[in-house]
Amino acid sequence: MTPTFAQVILPLNLKGTFTYKVPDELLSSIQVGMRVLVAFGGKKIYTGIVFEIHENEPETFVPKEIINILDDFPILPKEQIRFWDWLSGYYLCNLGEIYRFAFPSSLKLESETYLKLKPNVLVDFENLDVNEMYLIQALEVRQLINLTEIEAFIPKKEIVKTIKSLIDLQYIEVDEKVAEKYKAKEVAYLKINEEAVKNSHLPEILLSLKRSPKQQELFLLLLEKQTEYPEKLIKKSDLFHEGNFVQAQLKSLIEKNLVQEYYLQKDRLESYEGETEELEKLSDIQLQAKTEIDIAFEEGKNVLLHGVTSSGKTHVYLEKIEETVENERNVLFLLPEIAITKQIVQRLEKKYGKQLGYYHQKLTDFEKVEVWRRIKNNDIKILIGTRNALFLPYQNLGLIVVDEEHDSSYKPRETSPFFNAKDAAQVLAKFYKANVILGSATPSVESFYAAKKEKLKYIFLSERFGNVKIPEFELINFKEAQDTKKLVGSFSLHLIDEIRKELDHKKQTMILHNRRGYANVVECETCGYVNYCSNCDVVMTYHKFSNEMKCHYCGQKAAKPKTCPKCHSEKLNVRGVGVEQIHEEVSKIFPDAEVDRMDVDSMRKKFAYEKLYEKIEEGETDIIVGTQMISKGLDFENIELVAIPKADSLLYVQDFRAEERAFQLITQVSGRAGRLSGNGKVLIQTYNPEHSIFQLLKNHDTSKIYEHLLTERKKFLYPPFVKLIMIELKHRREDKVNRASQFLGSILRKYLPEECILGPEKSPIGKLNLMYQYQLLLKLPRGKKYAEYKDLVSKSLAEFDEITAYHSIKKVISVDF
Repeated sequence: MTPTFAQVILPLNLKGTFTYKVPDELLSSIQVGMRVLVAFGGKKIYTGIVFEIHENEPETFVPKEIINILDDFPILPKEQIRFWDWLSGYYLCNLGEIYRFAFPSSLKLESETYLKLKPNVLVDFENLDVNEMYLIQALEVRQLINLTEIEAFIPKKEIVKTIKSLIDLQYIEVDEKVAEKYKAKEVAYLKINEEAVKNSHLPEILLSLKRSPKQQELFLLLLEKQTEYPEKLIKKSDLFHEGNFVQAQLKSLIEKNLVQEYYLQKDRLESYEGETEELEKLSDIQLQAKTEIDIAFEEGKNVLLHGVTSSGKTHVYLEKIEETVENERNVLFLLPEIAITKQIVQRLEKKYGKQLGYYHQKLTDFEKVEVWRRIKNNDIKILIGTRNALFLPYQNLGLIVVDEEHDSSYKPRETSPFFNAKDAAQVLAKFYKANVILGSATPSVESFYAAKKEKLKYIFLSERFGNVKIPEFELINFKEAQDTKKLVGSFSLHLIDEIRKELDHKKQTMILHNRRGYANVVECETCGYVNYCSNCDVVMTYHKFSNEMKCHYCGQKAAKPKTCPKCHSEKLNVRGVGVEQIHEEVSKIFPDAEVDRMDVDSMRKKFAYEKLYEKIEEGETDIIVGTQMISKGLDFENIELVAIPKADSLLYVQDFRAEERAFQLITQVSGRAGRLSGNGKVLIQTYNPEHSIFQLLKNHDTSKIYEHLLTERKKFLYPPFVKLIMIELKHRREDKVNRASQFLGSILRKYLPEECILGPEKSPIGKLNLMYQYQLLLKLPRGKKYAEYKDLVSKSLAEFDEITAYHSIKKVISVDF
């Protein structure tokens, strides 16, 4: 019989898959997408995912055997396996990285795997070696033992061999329930013991409880609830909310066999229990957009839905979601951040109730497992989630909606693997034969260009819902205000007057300033000393609210110095303006107004966002000051003015996308104004009112903005006209990482043209979290040549990895940077 082998993905940041032999007893049950228990690196045991099954025996080594299979059916659909493979190849990341990111940790076993004796097993000790005997004896004393505990009596090198042998002899087994770590949530319920009540007369029972009036009262309450509402379960915790009863009284009734306590498993995530309702009818322009989407889908094209703010894109999404669900296919609704889900969740809950689910990083691990299993069982028809929701085991995916497709949160650079969720969604849809709608009021330049080249169907909603007017833009020359001294702090008198008018008319105002903290720098007037983070090459930001200096990169905190650490001068000044300072200025200028702040720091407390959201909705807030958070997902009727007091700070950033992101942020936040009345106004305060972006925004000339951005990108060779790959090398020793970057640069220059390689050079932030950083930026041509060049990049990286001296160098590769 030809031996069978499996390629297994392990949750390790190592290249490729690993070959294991499939034991004969597992041949009939093993399938691609199943979890298997395998040994790796001596004593370590991991949960792997079967990537491929084949009969090609390795020539250079003897593969280990798979220890056990953990699933009756594949936990990962074949579409997801193909998706992982594509991600790994396109973004030059390892399958193990994807596995670690995609799976809830409760579905992965590592060294905390537990073993137990098989039930009713008869062990033949005469045929066991010493290590096997020790393990069996230990399991007879203790029901469960994990691998770490086994090390106490079996040599490390012998652990895997011993476990494998005893599993083959069918003496022991892996305890999956414990090993998986996941435990279902159980809720306690109560009911009257009907048998006891039948066998005794009720008066006799009440008489027996006469000396315990509280027990009698509790018994009658339970009897009343059970009689009046026989279909409604009585939750144990509900009885003790008002403090009328204590646990001891209930315990006595249970001991007397009058009341029974039982447990039911319940999802940790509460489902919507309210009434459902129908969707509103589409307007003519929305109906036209939906018809165009239908035609595009029939032609096999994905859609870029470009709609001005408040044009009703969500309403169009909902109609397509409705159709998809009616056709018995599932929907994934992607959002850049979970904070902006509140309104869309409310609308979808009222329509779909328990068929709706959501998935994001703020869920607990057990909650993620529950969503995973509900998706696997096809109980969830519509899933709202962030980028990690792409990896759920969808059974019949029919539509992916990527809302706010331009948002940089779809490709963060903080967590690996580094991929763009917007692009990945389109590839995932291909594997499921699903359709994709990319929606935004400010599409990314790359998406706009793809639509221009007819790779996406471009559909434009040019009017706000209900023919509400688009906000009027006004530019305020702040230099003139400074020269004529018509200002208070960061606000010109004209801007102050406009905010006051809104307050007089009982309207709300939004003020955008995209800088955290109170001030960028605390500087000594005498010697010029500023506080740098000891971990990073960045100046620490002053946060007045907590009176701390904070590094926004590594999170380090320090108390604000009272004197200069260098010259001991007491003349310390703050430089630069953060959102806290803007909030403080606004509160002083308008002392009678209710001013609230919305940024990462003020929203850290649990439910802080929800509380502020309700406050704004109820009209209890007059002015909302915030960072880019206020531009996302807020839809309130009473906001008519948006002010940007320091608009220049959005433009002058070290990023070729700075102008694009400034345009997107200003447009998004301006869309919060006048959504109902049509009297919205946006005031942009700037030193440079003649800047092309500000002028084009003022004239509402979106197409010319994209023309301007594309012209600039083409001139200086940036996406979408080239493909970018950023390679960052990191190490604690600067001399070592510098040499490594020079060496990698020399390898790349062997294979790629000189004009494709920029660097190596020190990163803009030279040290981050005690790691020195050097980078190489690759500008590669698009089309067929790109695949060839990317293979050469992979070859160069493989050559670099062969140098033992550089194994300690950390590489971060960002494709489509």
